[in-house]
Amino acid sequence: MPIAISLHILAAVIWVGGMFFAYVALRPVAASQLEPPVRLTLWASVFARFFPWVFVCIVALLGTGFWMISLMGGMAAIGVHVHIMLLIGIIMILLFLHVYFSPFKKLKSNTLLEDWPTAAAALNQIRKLILINLALGLLVIIIASAGRYL
Repeated sequence: MPIAISLHILAAVIWVGGMFFAYVALRPVAASQLEPPVRLTLWASVFARFFPWVFVCIVALLGTGFWMISLMGGMAAIGVHVHIMLLIGIIMILLFLHVYFSPFKKLKSNTLLEDWPTAAAALNQIRKLILINLALGLLVIIIASAGRYL
């Protein structure tokens, strides 16, 4: 159990922390200091480096999560807070997969084509979905830390 929980928390910190950094720190600075071609190219490159880590985190979160559930006696034996975390986690994964295979793909291709308005629209869609996923990730952290006490 200590290995599973440690890997699980590490994966959550990397994914949610990365979204927090991107949204709260990098986004405002990039928007205020960089012209659209540079800003869009930066974001396409940042996401290209971060998203593979998100895939690793997803695998780790699912693997360690189900491992811990099995160690605790299965789905029937776990608390409601774990069911809620699992549901929110699946929603987050689905949102991420949508971001990766749709607007991120558009951002990359339109940045290469230097179609800045279309790339900007894709980035704006990514921004909105990352904000949703960030809020969900922070909610999961709250549930994970306080859920068993409710």
